[in-house]
Amino acid sequence: MKIAIVSGKAEGPTKLNSFDNALLEAGIGDVNLIKVSSMLEKDTELELLPELKPGTMVNCVLATLSSNKKGDIISASVAIAIGDSLGCVVENSKINESPENVKKEAEEMVRYMMSKRGEKIHDLIIEEVNHVVEDFGTVVASVVYLNENIIINK
Repeated sequence: MKIAIVSGKAEGPTKLNSFDNALLEAGIGDVNLIKVSSMLEKDTELELLPELKPGTMVNCVLATLSSNKKGDIISASVAIAIGDSLGCVVENSKINESPENVKKEAEEMVRYMMSKRGEKIHDLIIEEVNHVVEDFGTVVASVVYLNENIIINK
């Protein structure tokens, strides 16, 4: 299994437009996202996001948050833990909370999920994004599940 971790933040005139702009910044704005739950295979490999075929259906774990209140701090994070038998992913998003706390909470959640499964963590990766809202802002952090059918071969 191959995955990529991406994040983006953006402003826009509406919630939908700011969300779309954040997806574009993250590199996943031209595909259809299918939210999935949080499990990974044990031999999961992390890669940089390749160029995706526009319009394809792409599985992902997605953390997102929007606000139209000027000055709000919006944060989103994803945490990945990989063990001997499997891996887990968590998403977390908060408004007006310390970005460090948002990241820490994601880490605690993924550690808990792994411990409930009796898995020792070999790799732990956390991606976070934060933004101070100006007009209408959105943050996104995502784990994108990659396969050959969605990638443009160059």
